[in-house]
Amino acid sequence: MKFRYQIRPHIFFIEFKNKLIHHLRWGLFTFVWFSASCAPSNFSHKDGNISMLRVGYDKLPGWSSGSPENSLDAWKLSCYRILEMDPEKTFSGSIIAGKASDWFPVCTKIIDLPKDRKRVRTFIESNFLPYAIFNRKNNRGVFTGYFEPIVKASEFFNDQYRFPIHGIPFDHVSLNLQDFDPTLPDTNIVGRVKGGRLINYYTRSEVRNLDSSTLPVLYWAEDLLSVYIMQVQGSGIIQLTDGKRQRISFAGHNGHDYISIGQLLIDKKEIQPGKASWKGIKKWMKRQKDLGGGLLDLNPRYIFFKKTNENGPQGSAGVPLTPKHSMAVDSRFIPMHIPLWIDTKYPGKINKRFQHLVLAQDTGNAIRGPVRGDIFWGTGPGALKLAGKMKSSGVYFVIIPANINISN
Repeated sequence: MKFRYQIRPHIFFIEFKNKLIHHLRWGLFTFVWFSASCAPSNFSHKDGNISMLRVGYDKLPGWSSGSPENSLDAWKLSCYRILEMDPEKTFSGSIIAGKASDWFPVCTKIIDLPKDRKRVRTFIESNFLPYAIFNRKNNRGVFTGYFEPIVKASEFFNDQYRFPIHGIPFDHVSLNLQDFDPTLPDTNIVGRVKGGRLINYYTRSEVRNLDSSTLPVLYWAEDLLSVYIMQVQGSGIIQLTDGKRQRISFAGHNGHDYISIGQLLIDKKEIQPGKASWKGIKKWMKRQKDLGGGLLDLNPRYIFFKKTNENGPQGSAGVPLTPKHSMAVDSRFIPMHIPLWIDTKYPGKINKRFQHLVLAQDTGNAIRGPVRGDIFWGTGPGALKLAGKMKSSGVYFVIIPANINISN
């Protein structure tokens, strides 16, 4: 016991020193970048200002020792989608990333690129330029993780399987403002029609009271919190009673903003900070005998699903997600299909960094801000373990074809 307490201050000092060196290093880089003669390109948005600053590949932490070839599977999926786009389609977002036609030459080559580290690195450095991303003058943001859960369910309601997994409601309306006026924002609106007017759709608590004439049920689940977790993650695999599995994916939402129930419990001092994991929330619900979901109703957002035969969960970009190389971003700032080099802390490890080339292939209602990312870790309990431990500060760089002129 005595020996243990003698060693702990030393460990704490090492952790503190490493974190201090890391933050001082990035503080110095930020100062040097903004003091340089090359001024950043600034793009304003009502929810934040994003800046792009061209840098050399030597400024990307871990680039020289990284493995960008591991991102090829995810990158090729995005390139296939880009090559199907209208050549004049712009990559929407606050940053300038050109038109689809600007990406056609590099994507054509990426599809045939072999998974060879040296060739991939040389190709990227010869055809792309990296840009540091800043929120005003701060280049650091928060990075979290998500996963695809496996949920036990049945096609039939009974005493064991009694919590519904819903499909899109029959009265659900979703529209894009640009369908009516191309000068309007590229924004989707969700609601229902009442008296000839489009009004807000029902909240979570109201959805739970709708009957089958309005709200179809795909499956009946064994556990309410498991359904809720699947809604937060946006997709899942249904483990049926006969042993068969069926993947379901995001089909729509009710238009209300996401509220973190874990943060609510922390704010009310019901759970200590750092203990608001899914396991911790489930324990709290059992202690409070909140088996009907009163806590869950505090988050008004509700997700609807559809059956799919895709090989993996689909992201908002319309491609299957790739573990460790697909990331959810705030599409108001970062366009879909854009490659980014990310540097943040590896979940659960003190001195290990997560330095990877990832693709912007998903979005999330809780993913907000110019420097914000949510890494997809895969399917099942192993992915949950990593995703649940990931919440750390980090930076990222967008990788843009060299033929695109970045200016504002």
